[in-house]
Amino acid sequence: MFLNTLKIPARALLQCVNRGVISPKHRVGLGRGPSRLYYETAKPVDISLSGASSARTVDLRSDTVTKPGAAMRQAMAEAEVGDDVFGEDPTVNELQKMAAEVFGMEAALYVPSGTMANLIAVMVHCRERGDEMIVGDLSHLHIYEQGGSAQLAGVHSTTVTNLPDGTFDLDQLESKIRHGYPDAHYPRSRLVCVENTHNIQGGRVLPLPFLQKVKALADRYGLAVHMDGARMMNAAIAQKVAPSTILQNTHTVSVCLSKGLGAPVGTMLAGPQGFISRAVRCRKALGGGLRQVGILAAAGKLALGDMINRLEEDHRHARTFAQALLECDPPLYEVDMAAVETNILRFRLRDASLTPTEFCALMAAVGEGEQAAMGQGVRVLMFPHIGDSVRAVWHLGISLEDTQLAIQKLQFVARQHSQKRLRAQ
Repeated sequence: MFLNTLKIPARALLQCVNRGVISPKHRVGLGRGPSRLYYETAKPVDISLSGASSARTVDLRSDTVTKPGAAMRQAMAEAEVGDDVFGEDPTVNELQKMAAEVFGMEAALYVPSGTMANLIAVMVHCRERGDEMIVGDLSHLHIYEQGGSAQLAGVHSTTVTNLPDGTFDLDQLESKIRHGYPDAHYPRSRLVCVENTHNIQGGRVLPLPFLQKVKALADRYGLAVHMDGARMMNAAIAQKVAPSTILQNTHTVSVCLSKGLGAPVGTMLAGPQGFISRAVRCRKALGGGLRQVGILAAAGKLALGDMINRLEEDHRHARTFAQALLECDPPLYEVDMAAVETNILRFRLRDASLTPTEFCALMAAVGEGEQAAMGQGVRVLMFPHIGDSVRAVWHLGISLEDTQLAIQKLQFVARQHSQKRLRAQ
């Protein structure tokens, strides 16, 4: 099955907000078919709109928009620092030791970003140009990281089909493993990558039995398993297990500190000591060898130490919002409650005449009569997403009050849309 890729520039969404209309050339009805919509996030949102400057903004675009609080800023200001390239930054060293212990790994490395951490993992596991990794076709590593494994590391990718729960078929995985190396015709299979939680599929948590079977299959063929665990802590909270319980089924992992955990910068890459020793070299080659980076690592220590358990609050708020979608009158929204496992929510619109892009524009603008109906203007920021859906993400910047305001706004938009349709009849 071939899937068409449709890209809606962020400027199109901003035009919807700024002008109150959708430019005809950007009107896209995706229908219910297997279409893809990869959102773009590069453009800032303009909050200086008429009638919106005093509105309450609820930003559900991503958990990457979190900002460090007072305690984290103080820890950063008071951090003891040294030259990390020389291995002499005590705060970085403490963070790396702390991460290794939390993950149940031999060692860990502080890296500027999740994309760099995943690329380093690929470079270390796939040491020869032309090696091959097996990834999910909807994985972040495959979709959103610019093909860096091929572009910079010379590593070929082959894909397996991600299922709605973020897993993939193990028979298909086994069929993608190359045999007969060093046959001159084929790349050499080296690595299997999994993503937990799964971003595009709506924050789905990979079941532990699935991870155990992937690891057993990889071990049988001498392959490594790397987990893109940008939101692995959300998975641990959802499954009520220690992170090490999940990670005993992988060889290496990258875990983001700057999403739900609230640090401004940084990802931890963890694995065996030999892997991390080679990773240090790759990080340097990619420009990730920073100096007095303890200022940032101090935030990471607070994130790993104090921010993990509060992730359950984000999960609870996402479920509250999802339930409100189902109960909305008039009915406009569709959501699978069984798929709402963590802080990422995907939902669809029942009325095909209202596209996800148009809906997001309505939610982001202060509509006519909104202040009178709700008592204030509320701007809820979300993204149109893959498969004719809308994505919303909860994080530490979104309170229960924010969630309730977002619910009021989606109810207001549903009523306004219903009235508009009645007038058109």
